[in-house]
This record gives sequence, structure tokens and C-alpha cells, in this order.
Amino acid sequence: MSAFPKKAKVVIVGLGGIVGASVAHHLIARGWDDIVGIDKSGVPTDIGSTAHASDFCYATSHDFLSCWTTLYSMDFFEKMGHYARIGGIEVARVGDDARMEELKRKVASGKAFGTRATMISAKEAKEKFPLLEEDLIQGALWDPDAGLVIPRSQTVAGKLVDQGVDSGKLTSIANCSALSLVIEDGRITGVNTTRGTIMADHVVVCAGLWGRLIAAMAGEDLPVMPVDHPLTFFGPYQEWANSGVEIGLPLMRDQGNSAYMRDTGDPKTAEGGQIEWGYYYETNPRLVHPRDILEKEQARLSPSQRDLALEDVLEPLERAIELTPILGELGFNESHSFNGLLQTSTDGGPSMGESQKVRGLWYAVGIWVKDGPGMGKLIADWMTDGRTAIDHHAIDFSRFNEFQLDETFIQERCEETAAKIYNPPVHPREPFAGGRGIRRSPFYEREKELGGHFMELGGWERAHGYAANEHLLEKYGDRVPVRENEWDNRHFWRVSNAEHLELSENCGIINLSHFHLTEIEGPDHVAMLEWLCAAKIGGDNNIGKGIYTHFLDEEGMVRADFTVIRFADRCRLINGADAGPRDFQYMRRVAQDKGFDVTITDVTEKYITIGIWGPNARDTLSKVVADPDGLSKENFPFAAIKPIEIAGKTVTAFRLSYVGEQGWELHMAYEDGLAVWDALRSTGVTAVGVETYANSRRMEKSLRLQNADLLTEYNLLEADLARPKVKEADFCGKAKHLEYKARDHQPTMLCTLVMTDNLDSKGVARYPVGIMPVLDPETGETLVDALGRRSFTTSVAYGPTIGKNIALAYLPWPQCEIGRTFKVEYFGETFPVEVAAVGYKPLYDPENLLPRS
Repeated sequence: MSAFPKKAKVVIVGLGGIVGASVAHHLIARGWDDIVGIDKSGVPTDIGSTAHASDFCYATSHDFLSCWTTLYSMDFFEKMGHYARIGGIEVARVGDDARMEELKRKVASGKAFGTRATMISAKEAKEKFPLLEEDLIQGALWDPDAGLVIPRSQTVAGKLVDQGVDSGKLTSIANCSALSLVIEDGRITGVNTTRGTIMADHVVVCAGLWGRLIAAMAGEDLPVMPVDHPLTFFGPYQEWANSGVEIGLPLMRDQGNSAYMRDTGDPKTAEGGQIEWGYYYETNPRLVHPRDILEKEQARLSPSQRDLALEDVLEPLERAIELTPILGELGFNESHSFNGLLQTSTDGGPSMGESQKVRGLWYAVGIWVKDGPGMGKLIADWMTDGRTAIDHHAIDFSRFNEFQLDETFIQERCEETAAKIYNPPVHPREPFAGGRGIRRSPFYEREKELGGHFMELGGWERAHGYAANEHLLEKYGDRVPVRENEWDNRHFWRVSNAEHLELSENCGIINLSHFHLTEIEGPDHVAMLEWLCAAKIGGDNNIGKGIYTHFLDEEGMVRADFTVIRFADRCRLINGADAGPRDFQYMRRVAQDKGFDVTITDVTEKYITIGIWGPNARDTLSKVVADPDGLSKENFPFAAIKPIEIAGKTVTAFRLSYVGEQGWELHMAYEDGLAVWDALRSTGVTAVGVETYANSRRMEKSLRLQNADLLTEYNLLEADLARPKVKEADFCGKAKHLEYKARDHQPTMLCTLVMTDNLDSKGVARYPVGIMPVLDPETGETLVDALGRRSFTTSVAYGPTIGKNIALAYLPWPQCEIGRTFKVEYFGETFPVEVAAVGYKPLYDPENLLPRS
């Protein structure tokens, strides 16, 4: 027996599962060596989710990153000789029109993201999966690439570990639990295990169901929860006897019943001769904290396989028997059936990336088998290059605020996501019910009195519109369409568009308390931001100014966008609520790595912001400021920042506009907010919901949104946000940025599209939400640029001033022509769109004269 290693470059905690094994494999592929993997039980695992997983893969998702990791994983499994690309269907029952519409939406998302899903008839579904009762379904989705990891993902994990060990770059240690982490000066230096201490430069937590327990050793939590998933088996099923196959028929998902089924192939294979039927609890999902999971010796089957009572799933099982009667004809294999633990998360994404508290400690937790190799590659690339080829904002552990890592918050949010794993379809604007009311503006009660229609972002309660403004629909009703389709209208309030028009014709105030605010101070605060930002930050001329700028990554791609307010002694970074936490952590790490002497502080809850905009903004604001003359064009030029006084409170006024109108952002201490709000409201000004700011007017102004329109898959020139002159000072990504700038043209450009006809086949006007593929009108194929990037809408909203649906989408350079027409697909129907602008050019006030008025 070889000696226990005392030191390693990397320790992987949880090597035995498909995630840990995939991380090890991909690190080795990127040139890493001296890797030690430990697991609390066997390698491959005999207790984790990988040991009992259903092992099937579908790439039918509305998320680009998830589709990418699944497609990568399918190909990875297949190249290893361990994937049966048998195909899969998803059915919609007669009477379940919502599920049928969802299948159409999945097909459109597949066209956007590169999957090959198509709609098929009930007859075709029956031909592919003869066990179905054809007259009970109205149609189905067919995914030809869906399939099964064979014989098990557990086998693949073992094979990957063996390959790593054989290469001499990986040491595998089974039955070796992590007891604590060795942390020195905020950096990981090792792991204390049941067999001794291993000093390490990096530790990657791939402990799956037990990941939160390892994170707790670093003083933090992960927003994931293990949840019971009933897996039942029926047999004997002899259809594939003597065939040697692990699966004979395609996979079948009946997501309207939160269920799926598959056969297990030849009875001579490991689990063959049965039908597997799986279900996800839609009510009262059974969550379990990892500290309450049984140990191996306490469990009947294994810690991740909990006992199942058939009566707990009897109702959905009876519905399944109606659709596939064979389940009622075969015997129930009680001893083989169980509640398998898998993980859900607070926002649907895994926890990946570096710890928020400990440098060199990485997480890869909350990942299903279908994404294991793909996520393993992303972690390996991330650790090697500091970036990934696919934008990873949706999985980055840094995306979470501290309150989102509270145990009660995690429980409440995971209860909701667990209940919607399969059903009902989740709307793109769907709000959470739990974990609410955490952050409220100082004038929240005033907004409640106005009948605020609240949604949440970054913990802040944000009114998207106010019931008190319903009277505006009498004034603007002919310009504010009624959204007849329920999906288009869901989580939308018609009054928001009327508020938009009132602001545009008069004046409105908008609660912008959701801004994420970071202050950077110290001897090197300007030097650090000069290095990080594409725009010039330094120089005395920038003191007292607001600077719109970006972080680029090492490849010159867009990592972040925000505004920097340059004070004499510090800078304040004004960011979006969802993007801000990541940028905060990123700046802290850069400061550490490059030795900048700075203090970086999250002041999000210390200050709040109110926007006041519209053609009468100056006149309105003049009524409540101590010095009205100070607001004149001459005394307060566009983009200037100056202190003003309202209701005896000092307010930092920033003259700019995200809604394309004259006006100011008013920044103030949180405790001063109510007095300022009340003073503004005393003028009779209309309170306008954030819908106008975040969506409708943003789209009319062709303004880009981080994590939607701005991603690390595109550069600053493709987004048409690059300044004409590149600053002299060096900055992160500058070399690549100059390389892109030297091109004759970019491979793609972010364009503004308008929908020229929004009537569907039933004559109903549609107002799309979510992502739509951009199709060639002749071939019906999704547009693809020279680098293989597909075209789809990154933002879409109805613009009431323009009177049309407006979308942003990256189009291949040859198609970047104003007036050129394409089609977008929405719920199985195509709609014509026209290119209204190539690059940045607003549809409303294209010369941007109004904000300067």
C-alpha cells in the first residue's frame, strides 16, 4: 500500500462521483498533476447520487449554459463508449394545453441553443414508444440526442479515476473523509482527513449531497438542498431479453405528471428486465439537510437511497398507469424501489467557482449526471485560465449575497424549486414566494399604499407598477395593448406601460434602491480601477464625474458593465442587483492577487437611489431643492455630479438617464430616503414602476443589460460599446481588445430588431417574453456566425412609445443590414422581425438629445 500523501497541488473532496471524477479528468487534460482525490466511501462512490442516478440525459432546457454542458457531456460519454443515444420523447396529454405549449417553447429554445428537438404527432410518439396510449396524448417533443449513460455513470466515474491514476497524475484514496480545512490568512492550505493531513494549494469540493458540510468548514454555506426523488421499478419486463442492450426503447418524460419512465434493457444486464418509473414531488417536497443524512451503516440501501412508501406516489402512479398500462400489468419491485436523493438549488443553478471567503477553495456542487463532464470542464478551465469559454455568471458561487446563504432562505427557496423540477413550466418572469421582504426601500410602505405590484431582485422588493396609477389607462389606453395571451401577460401589469408614457410626456420618479453599490478607497483605489476598467478612471478631470465603463476578462470579452462615480477620496461603483455581488468578489480577488492597497466595501444597504426623469424633471425637482438655479443646464451640465439639498437632506445628484429623458439619479443615505421621497411626491409627481426602467424604455433606447446582452462570449466592439479611442493606460484584456479593434469588422454585432407583425395563427397579438431563435426566413435555420455562435434574442419587451415589440440579438456580420428581415420562433410559430439598428442606436430619440435638454 502506497504511503499517504502529505502534499498535493489539488485535493478533490468527493472524487468518487461523476463530478469529482470529471473535474480530475479535465484538470489533467489541462496540464495539472499532483492531484489527490478523497472520498468518504468507495471510489467510484457507492453512497452518493451517482451510485443510484437514473443516468439519462436530455438537453431540453431554456438555459444556454445548461444546454451546452449537457451536449458536451453527451458527446463526452459517447466518446468514452458509455452513451446510448437512444432518443427521448416528452409528451403532452390531451387536455394539458399548457404542457403542449411548453414543449413548443422547448423546441424553440433548442433552436436557439443548438439542440435538435422537434415536435412530433401522437401517432409518431406511439411508434417510437409503443407502451403509450396514443389517444391520451395530443403531441410530443422528440429529442434524438437524448439517451442513457451506460452501464452507469458510476462506471464512468470509476473509469475516469482509473485513467487518472494510470497517468501518474492522480492519487485516489477511498474511505477517507474530510474532517476540517486548513486555512491560513484567508487561503486554503490543506485538508485534515481521517487518515491524516494533506497540504494543498487548491481544494475542490465535489462532495455532492454533503457539499454544504464541507463548505461549513470554511465558515460558509451553499444554497443547495438534497431532495427525495421516488424511483420505482416494475417487472419482470422481458421485451429485450437476449438483446444485450442496456435500454431498448427511447426515454419517455410525462412532465405534466412530474414523471418519466424507461426500460432497463436485457434482463441479463446489471439492472435489466424492468421498467423504471421516476417521479418528483410537486407538493411538500421532502428536503433533507446533509447533516441529517444517514451514515452508510445506518441505511437500508445507502445514505442517498431512502425508504419509499408506494402510497406516497400512488396518485401520480395511477395517472402513469393510464398513460402506460404496462406499469399496472407488471409487478412492483418494492425492495429495489427507493427515494433517491438528488440536489435542488435556490435559483436552479449549481454552486461553482471559488469560495467567497477562502482563496484556493473551489466548489462544484449541485450538478446532475447529465451535466457532470461539462461542468467538470468548466471548473478545470476556470482554475487554469481564470475564465471559461461559456459565460458562467449563472453558476458562479459569487453571485450570491450573504443573505442568500442563510439557512432559512435556502430552505424556503429550495422548497419552491424542488416543487417545480418538472411541473409546472416556469415562466421567465416567475417570482419566488419565499425569501421575500428581506430588503425594502425606506419608502416601501408608501409604495404599498400605492398598490405596488412587487417583484424581487437582489433581495429588494421592487414595484413594477402601481395600482394607484390605473387612471392613466384612461389617458393612454389606446397606446397600451391588452395582452390577451395569458403567458404573455403573466407577471406583467398593464399599468406599467401607461406609467412609461406618463413619464415620457410629463415626469416620474422610480425607486432604484436595488442598485448594488460598492465603495473602493485607499492609496491604490484609482490605480486598481484603472487596471480593471476599459474607460479612463484616473486624472483630476474625472473627479466629480460619473464614468460608464466595463470590466473585460483576459480575452477581452465583456465581464461587467456599471458606472463609477469618482469622488476625491474614493470611488463608488453603481451596479445591477444581480451582477453586483460577482463584481464585488472579483475586485477583492484582483486586489489580493495584484497587491493593490485598497478597502472594498459593499454599501448597498447604506445608500438608496431615486430616479426622476421626464421633460418636466427639472421643473419638478426645482420645487423641492434648496437652490433651484443650481439645476439649470448651465449650472448642472449633463453627466455632472453635484450635491443638492432636498427636505434638509444632502443628496448626490447625478445627471444622466437610463430612460432617455431629462433628469437625475438622486443618491442619498438610506435613512434620508423617506423624507426625499415624500418631498418629491408632494409635487404631485407620478411614482413609476421599475418595469419602465428595466425593460420597456431600456429597449426603446437599445440599452444593454449585463448577464443578458453582455456576456463573456462577446467582445465590447460586438456589443458596440467600445469607446472610439482606447485609453493609454494598460487594463485587463487590453491586448485582446486592440486585436479585435484592428479587424475590418466583427464576426457579429448586437442589433436591435422590431417585430413587424405580432399576430399569431389564431389572430391573437403576441408580446413575447424569454429567448427566441433568430431564423433565416428562407431556410428556417438559426443564424450562426463565423465563430459558431448562434443568434437568439437576448432581451425583448414591448415599447409603448414605439408601439412595437423590440428585441436585441447578436447577428452574424453578413446579416447585419438595416431593413433586413428574419423570423423569430415563439411557441411553435414564427413572426417577422426587421433589423432596425446595427450596433447601438436608440429607436427613441436616436440622437440622445432629450437627456441633455
